Amino acid sequence: MARDRYRQIKENSELTQLLQEHRQELRRYAFQSVDFAAVPELALRHVYRECLFLSCKLPMGLKRQSRDCLFLPNMGETFSFPTHLYSPEELYDGYSPDVPKSYEKCYDGRVYRHYLKKGKQVTDIKETLARTLHDHSVSDCLHDYLARFDERCLVGVMGGHGLSRQDASYSMVARLSKRLTEAGFLMITGGGPGAMEATHLGAWMAGRSEEELQEALSVMRVAPFYTDPLWLPTAWQVHDSYPNMGYESLGIPTWLYGHEPSTPLATHIAKYFDNSIRENGILTIARGGILYTPGSAGTLQEVFQEAVQNHYLTYGYSSPMIFLNKAFWTERVPVWPLMMKLVDNGTYKNLILCLTDSDDEVIRVLRGEQNG
Repeated sequence: MARDRYRQIKENSELTQLLQEHRQELRRYAFQSVDFAAVPELALRHVYRECLFLSCKLPMGLKRQSRDCLFLPNMGETFSFPTHLYSPEELYDGYSPDVPKSYEKCYDGRVYRHYLKKGKQVTDIKETLARTLHDHSVSDCLHDYLARFDERCLVGVMGGHGLSRQDASYSMVARLSKRLTEAGFLMITGGGPGAMEATHLGAWMAGRSEEELQEALSVMRVAPFYTDPLWLPTAWQVHDSYPNMGYESLGIPTWLYGHEPSTPLATHIAKYFDNSIRENGILTIARGGILYTPGSAGTLQEVFQEAVQNHYLTYGYSSPMIFLNKAFWTERVPVWPLMMKLVDNGTYKNLILCLTDSDDEVIRVLRGEQNG
């Protein structure tokens, strides 16, 4: 029931307003990363019942006025419990494109270094709990963020992280993503390099001219792969030279692949420690459809994961599965003939499939104007 739910307080302004408006008892509130110590007199006027305090600053005496409450301190050395999705500026706080070694000192670099030091498959109970609580907070923020959108407008893009910025497919993905973003779709990827970055570049350039997109692509081509020392500096050059026009995109990267930098061209970033949460999340979030660009083993896995969800109508309806680059999906990696065979023999049902090289057809299918 609604009255049994916790009300979340994530901003200091919300906290102050709550404390000013209510008297005595506060029950079933979840306070996250807020500063009670900044308003000690207000905070100590209240009694707290069945509340959650996550990484909050508390004045002395507040715990004595609490009953059946849970207090969780900041448990990480470099990370805490986010109250909103990361922005590129927050993730790269401390990074300067002009200083090659500065990534190691920025927030993202510090967390990744801590992650490697403790171990990717950590057994220390404090560290596992801290990572789990961090990821729980990210998922909570992601849920709040996505609530702003029609779920049929959430479109995922899957593809290889090794796609070169100089490849024609990179430009194709960027151009298509720009059009889809301008058409009202929220583009979602794993937030890394390759096809993922191309998606966010297109979304970042939404509202600008084709000429400006080509200029941005020219800047990026100087560093074709994420292993190039200029990969991140050129991305930030585009970020700073072409200010965002108010359009958004969502990247969902992971520190498991921290050696692949998160693109600063995603306006909102949900970065996780647990890669399984992140991978499953993209496929469940993108209810509007999935675009498959040329990729390798990971992309193939995502094809069949999504096919299962659509076959069983896991979320009540089937979402389009669109394969970009006919030659790749029919010849080099012949998934398309296999999918057609599995549909024809009844192994898969309810799938909305499309194989195309046409931007216009992609938009029609995502709008439900054509079903494969």
